[in-house]
Amino acid sequence: MTECTSLQFVSPFAFEAMQKVDVVRLASLSDPELRLLLPCLVRMALCAPADQSQSWAQDKKLILRLLSGVEAVNSIVALLSVDFHALEQDASKEQQLRHKLGGGSGESILVSQLQHGLTLEFEHSDSPRRLRLVLSELLAIMNKVSESNGEFFFKSSELFESPVYLEEAADVLCILQAELPSLLPIVDVAEALLHVRNGAWFLCLLVANVPDSFNEVCRGLIKNGERQDEESLGGRRRTDALRFLCKMNPSQALKVRGMVVEECHLPGLGVALTLDHTKNEACEDGVSDLVCFVSGLLLGTNAKVRTWFGTFIRNGQQRKRENSSSVLWQMRRQLLLELMGILPTVRSTRIVEEADVEMEPNVSVYSGLKEEHVVKASALLRLYCALMGIAGLKPTEEEAEQLLQLMTSRPPATPAGVRFVSLSFCMLLAFSTLVSTPEQEQLMVIWLSWMIKEEAYFESTSGVSASFGEMLLLVAMYFHSNQLSAIIDLVCSTLGMKIVIKPSSLSRMKTIFTQEIFTEQVVTAHAVRVPVTSNLSANITGFLPIHCIYQLLRSRSFTKHKVSIKDWIYRQLCETSTPLHPQLLPLIDVYINSVLTPASKSNPEATNQPVTEQEILNVFQGVIGGDSIRLNQRFSITAQLLVLYYVLSYEEALLANTKTLAAMQRKPKSYSSSLMDQIPIKFLIRQAQGLQQELGGLHSALLRLLATNYPHLCIVDDWICEEEITGTDALLRRMLLTNNAKNHSPKQLQEAFSAVPVSYTQVMQILEHLTLLSASELIPYAEVLTSNMNQLLNSGVPRRILQTVNKLWMVLNTVMPRRLWVMTVNALQPSIKFVRQQKYTQNDLMIDPLIVLRCDQRVHRCPPLMDITLHMLNGYLLASKAYLSAHLKETAEQDRPSQNNTIGLVGQTDAPEVTREELKNALLAAQDSAAVQILLEICLPTEEEKARGVNPDSLPRNVQSVITASSPNKEMEEGEDNLLCNLREVQCLICCLLHQMYIADPNIAKLVHFQGYPCELLPLTVAGIPSMHICLDFIPELIAQPELEKQIFAIQLLSHLCIQYALPKSLSVARLAVNVMGTLLTVLTQAKRYAFFMPTLPSLVSFCRAFPPLYEDIMSLLIQIGQVCASDVATQTRDIDPIITRLQQIKEKPSGWSGLCKDPSYKNGSRDTGSMDPDVQLCHCIESTIIEIINMSVSGI
Repeated sequence: MTECTSLQFVSPFAFEAMQKVDVVRLASLSDPELRLLLPCLVRMALCAPADQSQSWAQDKKLILRLLSGVEAVNSIVALLSVDFHALEQDASKEQQLRHKLGGGSGESILVSQLQHGLTLEFEHSDSPRRLRLVLSELLAIMNKVSESNGEFFFKSSELFESPVYLEEAADVLCILQAELPSLLPIVDVAEALLHVRNGAWFLCLLVANVPDSFNEVCRGLIKNGERQDEESLGGRRRTDALRFLCKMNPSQALKVRGMVVEECHLPGLGVALTLDHTKNEACEDGVSDLVCFVSGLLLGTNAKVRTWFGTFIRNGQQRKRENSSSVLWQMRRQLLLELMGILPTVRSTRIVEEADVEMEPNVSVYSGLKEEHVVKASALLRLYCALMGIAGLKPTEEEAEQLLQLMTSRPPATPAGVRFVSLSFCMLLAFSTLVSTPEQEQLMVIWLSWMIKEEAYFESTSGVSASFGEMLLLVAMYFHSNQLSAIIDLVCSTLGMKIVIKPSSLSRMKTIFTQEIFTEQVVTAHAVRVPVTSNLSANITGFLPIHCIYQLLRSRSFTKHKVSIKDWIYRQLCETSTPLHPQLLPLIDVYINSVLTPASKSNPEATNQPVTEQEILNVFQGVIGGDSIRLNQRFSITAQLLVLYYVLSYEEALLANTKTLAAMQRKPKSYSSSLMDQIPIKFLIRQAQGLQQELGGLHSALLRLLATNYPHLCIVDDWICEEEITGTDALLRRMLLTNNAKNHSPKQLQEAFSAVPVSYTQVMQILEHLTLLSASELIPYAEVLTSNMNQLLNSGVPRRILQTVNKLWMVLNTVMPRRLWVMTVNALQPSIKFVRQQKYTQNDLMIDPLIVLRCDQRVHRCPPLMDITLHMLNGYLLASKAYLSAHLKETAEQDRPSQNNTIGLVGQTDAPEVTREELKNALLAAQDSAAVQILLEICLPTEEEKARGVNPDSLPRNVQSVITASSPNKEMEEGEDNLLCNLREVQCLICCLLHQMYIADPNIAKLVHFQGYPCELLPLTVAGIPSMHICLDFIPELIAQPELEKQIFAIQLLSHLCIQYALPKSLSVARLAVNVMGTLLTVLTQAKRYAFFMPTLPSLVSFCRAFPPLYEDIMSLLIQIGQVCASDVATQTRDIDPIITRLQQIKEKPSGWSGLCKDPSYKNGSRDTGSMDPDVQLCHCIESTIIEIINMSVSGI
């Protein structure tokens, strides 16, 4: 709006005075300034005020005095004397008429019969007519605006263009809007004024006389504005009008700018307001508001705003009219001026040639950036990156030259300087087109060489661990491995924005890096010399040496150029702390791969060296051993866990790649078992469990490796026990911990054990105090505790001591299980005179877990120590499985030569491998079944216990009562007494372990029952092992075995299972068993028939009790057996006929024989046993069985 430049606008001082109604300020205004505010002041003086205070009365007098000397006040007073109600009615009628006839109609109710033009009519008219003339013209424009559908038009109007009557027209306009606000909403009036000449001036006067409407008017104009204001005349006029409004009220300019961004309209206005604000800023060194504003738009999180402003930049570049009146041109010019304002004063490409001469290390012909300018320079670089990469700005030659000068300048060695160099380097990579001439390219190469030379100085001086040297190294490695996409990601990450970089644009930079600055050999040699990051953690961000080493390991550069990296990696692992840096685990994994796998098949020796065993042990100094556990450790827990992860991952990877390495005739060294025994794995895992948040994925990775390679350290019971030890109970115990408990030394404990045969008091007291200590504090006492366990097997040791020892052992088991197990096994060996006890090692126990059960026989009747023994047995059985699997993989290549020589048939190349796997599985099955058989043997009472009357059948009373329902009361009482014996407790412990073993591998249960065990244990196993129901699956197969003993065992087992698990499946198997018995009756000889049916006939009673529907089949079977037996002895004697007769009678009339069950002779089988003939004995047994079945059914009814 250049037409308004000659007019006088309301000053910010005057507007503020009006806004605050500051009468003193208003009085200080000049007459021309006061003239613009007369409409509001006159109304203020004449209208009745809402404020009736004394202070306002005084201010009102001052206003009247101020107005008394102004001539134009009279005309405004005359305007206020008009009947506005009638005027509003006429205006409403005219609007209805225009709406009816169309907007183009010349009819007017407000103004009729114009004799002259509007200007002359306005001059000759009185106040009422002047109001009507302006109102009619304004309504016409407003109607046209509403009908234009957003299309801009320019309305020529004499009233608003004549310079003579502008002030009078403005007075009328202000009075109309103030008196008719419903007819003339101020936002609609403001919109209409944009379409006439001098509209911005009228708008400013209108708002100045209604200062409270400033925000409303601005928001309305912005909301109705164009998305791109520089593209149209209407947009530019709207922008200019709003700029005039903001100049009048500069305090609200930034708020208006916020409305622009919120609505995503008029981007040029936002920039223009920022430019106006920037010019008024006094600070020159800080980042300007223009840089902050544009950076916020392009780098903010709002994608809509980013796209909107990016379109403004692109459209602005496409216009031919790129002159000083363009807001975009003004913005670019201002940014360039700011950039040039911070450039070093002595910089020129002509100095390049002079820079090659030898000079002092810290002296350069290049003058560096001032320290106070570095942050501003970084902000400018990021802004230009955003403008070019996101908004598509194409820099001019001048801009490109100045940007290159800034990027290649040398900042001071501060954290901000390091950041500036990193940004400059990434900008060079992202926008290589900025380097266009050979001189500029040479300047860039010299600057990059300076970066390499000064990197160490910058890092030491600035105190920033993540320096730009690592980024240079990383980019060089990416260029060598042609990972251009990784470079692009690195650049975008450093710049903090996602920009499109074509890989082809990096070709020239790749040549410079790989051939002139960083050859691959230089990269690897330089990387090893880079110092490790001290106390590396996730808190240290940016690009670190670890990123460079990781990439070089991935590309196998170290092995290719025979550079040893082992020491660097070891030092870095030792220099770590929490929270764990995310690059450490990938670094270890890729390092292990480079140790095991050669870089190429042609050179199988091209591998890195593994960390030595001594270096590994050094890390765990202070953890290995007892007393030193409490001392300050040299290495952090993070370093120890990382080295543990390295060792476990190395061993796993070595086993996984055994076949591949054997094919390449390579066998990397494996870490010895003695090393693994010295590493406190479980203790470290416990420490890691409490640091899961700080360790990231390390804890879960260690658990995975443990579950695979050390399953005996992942027993569920141990985890549950550990939860109890580390819970709230432990905290309460710590509160009860006294100084006396802390003062007990291992030596005192040993002395107390020495006095055990005489007194148990001191041992009990010390042990009770030890229960208050934590697991790690108990470690020094472990050896004394285990070595004296043998003394606890003597008779008379209080049960409380045994239970306390068991409790302490379980606590120690959570931190040092493997070492504890070895000590315990050696301590519990049987003491044989004149025989030297063998000291077993961890390896011995993993090869033969059954050594655990070759302990002192007294352990078998000491439940607390038996619990410990069973725990160790379970662990070593699991360890043995892992050991044999690992051994199989380690020795996989041994079959290869014989395989190639002896096997020539196609399709049989894997036969030896399969055979070895089968042998391993067979060995493990034999091992597990042997352990189960030994444990079942332990459940049997010894001869001494039998002499005392201990009967194992009395334990599972729910089963035994079924089979021996008529036993005397005295026997039942004895059975109840036996429930409290040690044997019963040991049996319960063994049954729990067997249950776990059966659940873990049901094949063990099948194998054990196919082998068989004493039938006296069947009541115990069926009642005490909940998982015995799985035997129902293979009993049909066991019955089908040809051996008579297995068939008998199967039927006896089934009889107990039917009582315990009366299920449909049990019924079908029982029916099968009855049918098999009937079939065997027809094929067995006399001797075998006796051997088979004598032990199995009592089982039929259990079948009938569990499943009454089998009654008929079983009775028929019994009669059939009796008949067969009778037929065999018919030729020898007739004594059997009475028995057969009785059997038939019992079958026909069972109720008459129910009383016979009370006769002990039937139960004891002593009736008519004078004959020793097997068939006769069998017939008597059949009779007893039938009587018992009948009695059971009758008593059940």
